[in-house]
Amino acid sequence: MQVVTKAAVILGALFVVTVVLAAIPTHNAPAVTVAPMQESASPSDQGQDSQPTHHKMVGTDVDDEAKSQEHNAVSAMSGQDHGDHSAHMYMTSMRKQTPEDVQRANEIVEQLRAGIEKYRDYHVALNEGYRIFLPNIPQPEYHFTSYKNGFMEAFSFDASRPTSLLYRKKAGGYELVGAMYTMPKRATEDQLNARVPLSVAMWHLHTNLCMPPKEQRVGADWSKFGLKGSIASQEACDAAGGKFSPVIFGWMTHVYPYEESLDKIFAMHHHD
Repeated sequence: MQVVTKAAVILGALFVVTVVLAAIPTHNAPAVTVAPMQESASPSDQGQDSQPTHHKMVGTDVDDEAKSQEHNAVSAMSGQDHGDHSAHMYMTSMRKQTPEDVQRANEIVEQLRAGIEKYRDYHVALNEGYRIFLPNIPQPEYHFTSYKNGFMEAFSFDASRPTSLLYRKKAGGYELVGAMYTMPKRATEDQLNARVPLSVAMWHLHTNLCMPPKEQRVGADWSKFGLKGSIASQEACDAAGGKFSPVIFGWMTHVYPYEESLDKIFAMHHHD
């Protein structure tokens, strides 16, 4: 009986871990096949409703799979070099704004401000389980991420509970400037809109990543590979001997609640 009980406990724990990993936006959600596109395109125009192709996402092995790509990934996530790299960035289209959208957006900002006020002291964030994403790489903004919150975001939305806190480095520590909400990459634009209105904010995905073989990464041509590289399709990546991921991480949107206008509050990156 004791053996059976222990086996049941182990199996139950494994099941819970599996569910958690599947729900976190950076773990094993069904991949969306995203071809090179313009920023205003719709996922449905790119075959999102077709049979999905399952790939191992970079987000599952950041320390291993993307080690040589860290600089490029951080640049894309932090607002650097967005420029003409639309093949590696998919953004939702802006919808027609309504008074209800504006009211809801303002409510989100108020709730976010109240929820993250204590994290102006970044030590509190660290003590509560937020982890700095790539702390040793210089970045315009550092993402302090709560994987617990990321898990919860897959099922419910609480404006006071962002997945990540956004800090700028300053002498002696970090200054809180904003936050980031997430959803799994399988989410539809209507689901995103239900959380943060698409007439106010743009959600974005990082797409079409081609990584060189591990043994070639030290001397790889990063003008071709990575989130800033010229390769943006499965065919081109296969021809270059790389590994292709159509979508990495999950949906993201940044919020800067200490700004004064909604266009700056829900901007892609922080305004000086």
